[in-house]
Amino acid sequence: MEAFERARLDAYFAKIAARFVPDERVTSFLVTHLLPERPCFVRAVAAMGRLRAVLPKPKSIDPAARRETEQTVPVDVLSRELFADPVTALDYFESRAATEPIVLLDVGGYFAPTLAEVHERFSGRLLGVIEDTENGHRRYRDLDTLPCPVVSVARSPLKDPEDYLVGQSVVFSTEAVMRGRGDILHGRPALVIGFGKLGSSIARLLHAKGVQVTVFDIDPVRRTQALSQGFTVARDRHGALTGAGLVLCATGAVSLRGEDFPHLRNGAYVATVTSSEDELELDGLPDVYTRTMVGDHITRYQTTGHYFYLANGGNAVNFLHGAGVGPFIFLVQAEILAGIGMLTRGDLPPGMHEVSAADRAAVAAIWLSYFNR
Repeated sequence: MEAFERARLDAYFAKIAARFVPDERVTSFLVTHLLPERPCFVRAVAAMGRLRAVLPKPKSIDPAARRETEQTVPVDVLSRELFADPVTALDYFESRAATEPIVLLDVGGYFAPTLAEVHERFSGRLLGVIEDTENGHRRYRDLDTLPCPVVSVARSPLKDPEDYLVGQSVVFSTEAVMRGRGDILHGRPALVIGFGKLGSSIARLLHAKGVQVTVFDIDPVRRTQALSQGFTVARDRHGALTGAGLVLCATGAVSLRGEDFPHLRNGAYVATVTSSEDELELDGLPDVYTRTMVGDHITRYQTTGHYFYLANGGNAVNFLHGAGVGPFIFLVQAEILAGIGMLTRGDLPPGMHEVSAADRAAVAAIWLSYFNR
């Protein structure tokens, strides 16, 4: 990022922070993709209160961004296991922010498994959670009881541009790794598993490139949407897999389980939009498959009579090329800052919440003044 771009982004976030300054000074913990531009957002979160730790998603850490962040904020190791056990989760928060009011900024529902225990037993106050992704949104929504407010930006209209552009970046990166082996998209029927915001974007872009696209989704409403947009809709997953030369997984849940992989067509490529732990049950693959790196970021899985290729180890393929969506990501980050302000007011009951339409409009107006030039 150029110096003048960094200065403009810092000025933008300063304007947003001033607009949504919290009613009380709170402590935050930030789960994030630590990408090259992310230190500016980290500084903005810190300006809203006390940022005790950044927890970068393990498969999306830019070394330079990490070094810059570590100069001012502790960068801790993130894993599902850290917040899966109440004792471990509580020990972590007590060691970083004992007795303080805290807000948890999440990407993917990491804090969901022990949220109730942390809320009840933490020596400070858990004011709430802000969740960025659809996958995480569902993890919080599916809890039996939410002990605190969860502000979700996953379904915000301000996130629509990001979702559309992420879909484009997934197709770009998938094609790039295929071309690295001398393969191309064309001539390979594609299967898109999941027809949400990302999956529909991927399907439309593949279709625009002249690729034959089939969609599989467990949601009947989404299947009707795919049909209305001209896509072939598979009746069953295994039947769809046998005919696909390219499989793009975009559910945010488990798209392919161990028993699904043998149904892949020989030579098929598999790529995902999120981490392998969320999208693929690789541990369930039969042990008879051998794994061989056959190109940059391509692994061949092979057994007698069957083989397929996996891009980027099953992790989000677009992170191979920075997963860039331009300045549109700053819309969502600003809405997260607005969510911090919401949680500090203390008037939200436990449950799922969204940033108000008025606050979203304010974010959009500020963003336009900085980036629509």
